[in-house]
Amino acid sequence: MKVAIITDVHGNASALKAVLRDIDKREEIDRLYCLGDMVGIGPDTNEVLELLFSRNDLSMITGNHDEAVLAIINGEPHPDGHIHVKEHHEWIAERMQRKFINELEKLPRTIHHIINDHSVYFTHYHMESKKLDEHISQNPYSKIVEPSLNNLEMLFKDQHHDLIAFGHHHPIHLYKNDRTIFLNPGSLGCNGEPVAPYAIVSIENAGIQVKLEKVAYDNTSFLSSYQSLQVPEHEFIIRAFHGGQQA
Repeated sequence: MKVAIITDVHGNASALKAVLRDIDKREEIDRLYCLGDMVGIGPDTNEVLELLFSRNDLSMITGNHDEAVLAIINGEPHPDGHIHVKEHHEWIAERMQRKFINELEKLPRTIHHIINDHSVYFTHYHMESKKLDEHISQNPYSKIVEPSLNNLEMLFKDQHHDLIAFGHHHPIHLYKNDRTIFLNPGSLGCNGEPVAPYAIVSIENAGIQVKLEKVAYDNTSFLSSYQSLQVPEHEFIIRAFHGGQQA
């Protein structure tokens, strides 16, 4: 079985469309998994959610930005750990089409499958088991660790799987010990150059193989939309999440 894994689209429809086109050209892909943070940062909330929810070959989980925006929509507490982006989340919440709210609320936080005798675990980032049902306002996600095998082994020491795939931290992670592959394909929508990363994972009885992919795309109109739409903190966002690229 071959699956494609994407994460952290962050409201970037141009990058998502480029990756989906690339995936759809590959007839061998059996299923797609999206590991959270579909919205937030980029302004293409509704287009991104339409692209994702319209597919019948894709499974999704929620991320911290998705849940923080839903909290605002539902009049629930916004996480203190995200106070610096509350205005931005309010902007996203005001513009999200109502039809997507119920769909987002149905999504799980984790997915666990046994595929060809391999245990495969998808999560936006590590959470302690006792925090899996905590509201996003309680900041349930573990603190981000720098990418290294040792750090990821310690972070996920309570999870015992053949593949642990996650997002949240935007750089690519690919580490392996004698039991587990730790994979973060990298943020699809937030990059310092006009490329969108994702991963293809082959899960067969004989083992698991990971191939990292990057798709080039034209991000000119996407970058210019930050200013034309007056996205809150757009100058900071472009510096911090898009490497200061110019439209």
